[in-house]
Amino acid sequence: MQRCVELAQKGLGKTYPNPLVGSVIVHDEKIIGEGWHQKAGTPHAEVNAINSVADETLLKKSTLYVNLEPCSHYGKTPPCSDLIIAKGIKKVIIGIVDPFAAVSGRGIKKLLAAGCEVSVGMLEDECKHLNRRFLVFNQQKRPYIILKWAQTKDGFIAPKHHNTGKPVWISGEESRQLVHKWRTEEQAILVGTNTVLKDNPKLDARLWKGSNPVRVVLDREGKIPSDFHVLDGRTKSLILCENPKENRNNLIYEPVDFKENLIAQICEILHRHHLQSLIVEGGSKTLQAFIDAGLWDEARIFTGKTLFKEGVKAPVFSGKPFLSQKIGEDSLQIFFKKKHSETKLTRK
Repeated sequence: MQRCVELAQKGLGKTYPNPLVGSVIVHDEKIIGEGWHQKAGTPHAEVNAINSVADETLLKKSTLYVNLEPCSHYGKTPPCSDLIIAKGIKKVIIGIVDPFAAVSGRGIKKLLAAGCEVSVGMLEDECKHLNRRFLVFNQQKRPYIILKWAQTKDGFIAPKHHNTGKPVWISGEESRQLVHKWRTEEQAILVGTNTVLKDNPKLDARLWKGSNPVRVVLDREGKIPSDFHVLDGRTKSLILCENPKENRNNLIYEPVDFKENLIAQICEILHRHHLQSLIVEGGSKTLQAFIDAGLWDEARIFTGKTLFKEGVKAPVFSGKPFLSQKIGEDSLQIFFKKKHSETKLTRK
C-alpha cells in the first residue's frame, strides 16, 4: 500500500477533479504490475496496473492493492471495479472508501457481489493524507486551504513603506522556486487587494513546469487598475467584489458581501467553481481572516534572514510544526490543522 501512495503522488496537480490513486498487483509476494492515474480523462490506476502485467494468466491468483476504492460508475472512463471482476482478480485490498457520492461504497459492494475478497483500511491515515484535498472538497464542501507566507527574522511580512509596484523579497531564490512548484500542485491561489496594489503579482508558476492556478483576487471596491497582471486574462481569474462587472476574457466577477462571513463565502464560491485546493498568499489581513475563521488545513511559513525592524506584522499563528527544514538560507515550517497528520505520518 505504501507503494500505491508513492505512485499516486506522481499525479499531484494533474488529476483534478479526480483523486490521486496508485495501484499495485502482487503475485506470490512479488509485484508483477503497477500504475497510477496520470491525468484526468486518462485510464485510472487499476487499469494501468492491470495493463502493465506481462502474463495476464497470473491475475486470477493475484492481489490488487489500491489506495482508494475502485470506481463503479461511468465517467470519462469505464468502471475499474468491472475490469477487476472481468480479469478474475479475487482479492482486493483498499486504503480508504471513496467519499465521492457516485462511488462511495458502491465499488466495494460490486466487488463483494462478484465473489471478491475485499479488505479496507490498510494505511488508512496515509491514504487520507494523500487525498486530503479530495476528501475535504467532497466531505466539507470547500477547497483544501493552504496558508503560505514569508516573514522576516523579526516577524514582519512586509516593510512599513512599500509603493514600488514590485515585491520586496524576504525569502531566497530556492524558496521562491519551491512556491512556484506548489502553485502547479494546487488549483487556486488567493490574495487581497493591498497585496495586488503593492506588488502587482502575476500569481503564476513561471519558475516551474506545470499548470498555473486559478487566480482569486479580493477587490471589494474595484481599486485594482485594469493594466495590472491579475486582470490580464492570461489565466482564469475570479474577482471577488461588491459590484461585479461583466465577465470577459477569462475574468469572472463574483459578488461578495464583505461585511459578513467573508471566508465562508469565498469557500462557497470556490466549491461552486469545482476548485479542490487553494493557496492563500496574502496579505497579513487576509491570512489572519482565514486563521480567525478556523478555515484552513495547512500552513507553510518561510522565515528569512532579513530584518525589517518595523512594518506589517506577520499573522498571529501558533501550533506545533509537522516539519521544519532549511530551504537555501531560509527556514520552512509546515503545520497541519488535523492532529492525525502531525502524529501518525512519517516525516520526510
